[in-house]
Amino acid sequence: METTQNNSFFAEYLKLFKPFKLAAFDTSAVLESRRKDFEALATANTTALQGLQALGQKQTEIVNAAMTRLQSLVAQQQAAAAKPASAAAAGEATQQASKAWQKALGDVRELAETAYRVHADSFAVISRRVAENVEELKSLVRPAR
Repeated sequence: METTQNNSFFAEYLKLFKPFKLAAFDTSAVLESRRKDFEALATANTTALQGLQALGQKQTEIVNAAMTRLQSLVAQQQAAAAKPASAAAAGEATQQASKAWQKALGDVRELAETAYRVHADSFAVISRRVAENVEELKSLVRPAR
């Protein structure tokens, strides 16, 4: 729906500038180029927002999983406290703590990768539009044959 509103806005804007047409200057091409710029910015913002939402969701999942693991470790520690201390129980607790630490590091790496993808996707949208802008400018500047 926003695209339709943006298109009607640019159509009205184009009508305003049509009477001022210059011989070597194509106002409709320039206005079309600016419309594409706004669309690229909107797409980049949408991509960034979706990525940030995914990042927030992933963080929530990680916190929930960490809390579940913590509750499990506490329950195991309470059960181990009721039993006589043994080297096997201590070794098991150490092994589980090590696994929890490795999982936490993996989660942090995954968050970093997600954040990188968000930035890369947004940058790709803008880069693509900049390249299109350069090509459009080249075609506007070329003399007519």
